[in-house]
Amino acid sequence: MERIAKKDLEHMERIDDEMLHRVLSESQAIDFDRFTPQDVTYALQASFLSHEDFAALLSPAAFPYLEAMAQKAKRLTQAQFGNAVGLYTPLYIANYCVNECVYCGFNCKNNIHRGKLTMAEIETEFQAIAKTGLREILILTGESRYQSNLEYIGEAVALAKQYFSTIGIEIYPLNTEEYAFLQKKGADFVSVYQETYHPEAYDQVHLSGPKCDFSYRFLAQERALRGGMRGVGIGALLGLDNFRRDAFAAGLHAKFLQQKYPHGEISFSVPRLRPYINRADNNSNDVHEPQLLQVMLAYRLLLPFAGINISTRERAGFRDNVVGMVATKISAGVKTSVGGHEEEEKGDAQFEISDPRSVEEIRAMLRSKGLQEVFTDYIRLGEAL
Repeated sequence: MERIAKKDLEHMERIDDEMLHRVLSESQAIDFDRFTPQDVTYALQASFLSHEDFAALLSPAAFPYLEAMAQKAKRLTQAQFGNAVGLYTPLYIANYCVNECVYCGFNCKNNIHRGKLTMAEIETEFQAIAKTGLREILILTGESRYQSNLEYIGEAVALAKQYFSTIGIEIYPLNTEEYAFLQKKGADFVSVYQETYHPEAYDQVHLSGPKCDFSYRFLAQERALRGGMRGVGIGALLGLDNFRRDAFAAGLHAKFLQQKYPHGEISFSVPRLRPYINRADNNSNDVHEPQLLQVMLAYRLLLPFAGINISTRERAGFRDNVVGMVATKISAGVKTSVGGHEEEEKGDAQFEISDPRSVEEIRAMLRSKGLQEVFTDYIRLGEAL
């Protein structure tokens, strides 16, 4: 109870947690070392992956089969998405946070410059981003209900509708009615990352604050879909714990959500640990690029319709190689500080990026690969008429 204040617990909505127990029981029972090359071959031949097939493709036995996995993943990606690749950029509007997460630059105990944009500054940032041609924005804050309250975020979302056709949010988890409030303001997508699906490991890296509540965070995507959001993003922070188990759990989480809410658009992100101010050594040492690729390919084979995002945490060469083959969305012109697109940075960055390329540079890369950049794939019919 000391790790989460009573005032934080009081506002947390509780919903049915059957999905949580299913994901945890299945992911904790998997022994990835028991899979054989024959298991991997069988999984590659399957039209639809069972959970066992999915685990086999994440296992060490699948590593020699990455090329075969990549070829099948590319066929599925092109069948479902064609040559289209979505572009977006994030905008951090605040970096105040009340959580003590040992891996994060926004950790409330970290000695960083904190900041928050005014609405006028947010609009200036929106205008600068929109001038690049982008029509999808991801609005982010640190996890502080006091500094970034629901009304503040809602006002930013409503303002974003003037400049963007698709609006995502990556903020602290909310209750169903709060997600409904932001959806009515104009939000389309919600991204919430569980970080690790291993409860004991989760406790070890979340030392205090409302984020200590594992189940409330796990069920955030379901509350978002109940609140009317068009889609949700799922992912684990690869490198915090056993990455194969976390990737397997995230895959099951996404699959169960898709089955329960077939109208919802489900997407994956595959973030790895990155250095940040005061922690230059904060790297994911056991999840190298080949392992990251394996995770992405397994996700595509599990859920062919799911979007897969590749962020600027990864180097340019890797991002260039995975778009079109497995990734369907890529960020460009990224800043992970508060502001910085047009306004002077008002707060320090959450983590260091690896690919600083502009929107035009990303567009040129996509075109050189025969891919089509997509700025808008959604029209609000009621507002267009």
